[in-house]
Amino acid sequence: MRALGATVTVRPGEGEHVETVAYGVLADEEALLREAFGRRCAGRHELRCLRLFLDADTVPTAAGHEVVLSGVNDRLDARVLRALAEGGTRMISQRSTGYNSIDLSAAGKLGLTVARVSYSSPHSVAEFAWALALAVDRGIVRAAHRTREFDFRLDGPMGRDLHGRTAGVVGTGRIGAAFARIAHGFGMRLLGWDITEDPDCLALGMKYVGRERLFAESDLVSLHVPLVADTHHMVDAAALALMKDDAVLVNSSRGGLVDTDALLATLRAGRLSGVGLDVYEEEAGVFLLDKSLEVMTDERLARLMTFPDVLVTSHQAYFTRDAVGRIAETTAADVDAYLAGRTGDDNVLVGRPEADPGAV
Repeated sequence: MRALGATVTVRPGEGEHVETVAYGVLADEEALLREAFGRRCAGRHELRCLRLFLDADTVPTAAGHEVVLSGVNDRLDARVLRALAEGGTRMISQRSTGYNSIDLSAAGKLGLTVARVSYSSPHSVAEFAWALALAVDRGIVRAAHRTREFDFRLDGPMGRDLHGRTAGVVGTGRIGAAFARIAHGFGMRLLGWDITEDPDCLALGMKYVGRERLFAESDLVSLHVPLVADTHHMVDAAALALMKDDAVLVNSSRGGLVDTDALLATLRAGRLSGVGLDVYEEEAGVFLLDKSLEVMTDERLARLMTFPDVLVTSHQAYFTRDAVGRIAETTAADVDAYLAGRTGDDNVLVGRPEADPGAV
C-alpha cells in the first residue's frame, strides 16, 4: 500500500497489537469480516465492529484505533480525517470501490494510508440492475402487493418485451459490461457510452455513441459510471427530455448521477414507464437505517416513493455473499499488507490518487 501524497513513517512493530475499528458494519457482513480478518491478521489485531456510521459526531469513537475500516456512507472530510489522525489512526481501508466520500487531498497531507476495494463482484450489481429493470417494466412489485390482498386482476401492470428493443449502457467497465452481456442474452440492441470502448462489448455488437443519442434511442437506460465532477447530474432535465416517454431508467451506481428535481418533474409530466433506483443523491443518513417510525423529512425522496412505477431500494445491489465476502477478504488483505509494511506492493494497493474515485 502507498500513502496518498505522503510517506507513512509509522509502522507496527514486530508482534505489536493493532486496534482496528469498522464502521457501518451490517449484521450479515460482520461474520464474513471477522472470518477474513481471522485468517489474514490473526493475533496481530483486535477488530471492533460498530453499526454506527463515521462522521464528525462519531469520530471520537475511533480514538486509539490505528486502522479504521470505513464504508460508503461514512463522511471522511478534512475535519474527520484530522480528528482520526490526531486520535492515532494511520490507515483507512474503505470497504467499497467508491471512495468519493473521502477527502484524498486531506488524507495525503495528514500522512494517512488510504485503501479501497478495487472491485467486488460486478455480476452482483449488474444482476440487481436487471432485477430493477424487470420489476418496473413488468409491474412486479405492484402485482405482488395486489395478490397479497387477494386482488388478482391484471388491470394496469402491462409490461412489454425487451427482446428487440434498445439498451443504453452508460459506462462499460466491469459492471456495465456484465449488464451488457445480460442485455445481449435478452436479444437487445446495444448502445454504449464511455471514455474508452470495451472490446468485449464491441464483440457483443454494441455501438458506442454520444450520450445524447444514447438517451434518445434507448428503451432502457442503465447507469454504470463513477460519480465525479463530469458525471454529476449527467441525467438532468436536458437528458431526460431526450428520453422516450416510455423508457425505463435504472441507476445502481451513484445517486448524484441523477438530478432528482429534474426526474420528479419528468415523472409528474407522465413520462418514463419505469424508474429503478438503488441509490439516491441524499441517501446518507437515510439508506441502511430504519426510518419506519419517523417522519420522512426528505420531501424529494418521499415524493419519489409516491409514483407507482418508481422502485427505490437501499443501496443493496452489491449485497450478495459473493461480493461482501470478496470485500471482506480484500479489506483484510489491505490491512495485512499495512501491518507487514508492504506500502509499495501494487498487488495490494487500492485508492491511488490517479485511480477512479467513484467507481462502483
